[in-house]
Amino acid sequence: MGSLTKTRQENRGFRGSPYALFESLLNKADIEINGSRSWDFQLHDKRFIPKLITQGNLALGEAYMAGQWDARRLDEFFFRILRHGIDQQIRPRQVMLDSLRARLFNLQSLSRSFQVGEQHYDIGNEVYEAMLDSRLTYTCGYWKTAANLEQAQTDKLDLVCKKMGLRPGMKVLDIGCGWGSFMSYAAQHYGVECVGVTVSKEQTEWAQQRYASLPITFRLQDYREIDGQFDRIISLGMFEHVGRKNHAAFMQVARRCLKENGLMLLHTIGKNRRHSVVDPWIDRYVFPNGDLPSIGQIGDAADALFVTEDLHNFGADYDKTLMAWHRNFELAWPDRLADKFDSRFYRMWRYYLLSCAGAFRARDIQLWQWVFSPRGELGGYARHN
Repeated sequence: MGSLTKTRQENRGFRGSPYALFESLLNKADIEINGSRSWDFQLHDKRFIPKLITQGNLALGEAYMAGQWDARRLDEFFFRILRHGIDQQIRPRQVMLDSLRARLFNLQSLSRSFQVGEQHYDIGNEVYEAMLDSRLTYTCGYWKTAANLEQAQTDKLDLVCKKMGLRPGMKVLDIGCGWGSFMSYAAQHYGVECVGVTVSKEQTEWAQQRYASLPITFRLQDYREIDGQFDRIISLGMFEHVGRKNHAAFMQVARRCLKENGLMLLHTIGKNRRHSVVDPWIDRYVFPNGDLPSIGQIGDAADALFVTEDLHNFGADYDKTLMAWHRNFELAWPDRLADKFDSRFYRMWRYYLLSCAGAFRARDIQLWQWVFSPRGELGGYARHN
């Protein structure tokens, strides 16, 4: 506790101030300012602290990107913050403004749908090739029996195929297909034909070249423009970009495109509270216009359109996935990425990966796989997990 006492003496002028409030909140999560433990908060420049009261994690993340503070284990820092509910003990003005915007405006309209592709997925495939598995699977791995990232992602893709009961000759739609990891696996191992849609030009060009020999079609388009009929529909890690005002529209598109005897699997990150809003730092720097759904919101959107056959939560596996991505990113940075991106990008990417790992570790957010059928599987659905 000596370091904490020293810090308090050095900052007596902040008694009753934002600094004192911040320090007291950290103490509730067993975090010391300038302490010696790996999760302790190392303060380099306290000028950003007053912004925390009005901007919350937006100010905290921007200060980290600027080098104003550090923690040796960011993932553990955020795990403690979220597990102790520190984020719920202050209500930054930014959060209230974001909540109002989400209620009043459709932030995920058709005209805005390509923003996340341009800002996040199109930064250059070098980052993703260095960070992800060999298929560039940018969704949660399944670690039930896996010992490494490659196996966890293979097991996840195979789990999806089994849950969908894929058979040779089926036609499958992948909404938010990314770099084609699922479609390539399903085509190679289950003999299906796939159509995938994405809002990323980089993903489309990369995947079209790599999988030119497979029965896979890539479309650069918004999900609202999809047409055709399919035996199965898959959506892995895309529903987080749909937005609460468009959940019903997504389900209506899926129902229109799914055959009467078909199945749909929806794989999505989700939140525990219906009325919460996206983290403002994540919205500005990582996934613009994102909006995590709650179980209730997904249920509302599927009402009268689908029967819920299965709901599987393996959110704790996302912690392991993100930590594996972070290890790969750190290993690749000196030789493969440092000459292409600056130190601010490096700190932004670390903050993104490790803060999210801490959030999943704290069970503050979840990862669900839903299985839907149009009218209910006669005799019941055979679960695979």
